[in-house]
Amino acid sequence: MAPPERADRRFPRRVYGVGEEPDPRFSLANERTFLAWMRTSLALLAAGVALEALDLPIAEGARLAAALVLIALGLLAPVQAWFGWMATERAMRCSRPLPSPPLSVVTAVGTTVAGALVLIGLLVR
Repeated sequence: MAPPERADRRFPRRVYGVGEEPDPRFSLANERTFLAWMRTSLALLAAGVALEALDLPIAEGARLAAALVLIALGLLAPVQAWFGWMATERAMRCSRPLPSPPLSVVTAVGTTVAGALVLIGLLVR
């Protein structure tokens, strides 16, 4: 049987070097949240590219602005995924309250702005 994995060999050490191992179910749930943010990133990037790649009846300036907002959000979502995963895993390992995701407000506002730009672009074309 292989020896158990040592905490000092796992990455990132800022996470695995503190506290005690949490219940694996909680770590796996945290990983699923990480993956959900990654899927969100892909969807935002795809939406931004589609707005520019497809010939949609949306005013050009509004379409470009909405596409750029969606692409920027798609680039920020993996940052949220990584730092959110680390903060949550550390909190669980140290028996602290779970942190809120700091970029979720940015994602919500940005998505609303992109949707408003598309709506405006449809109305003024």
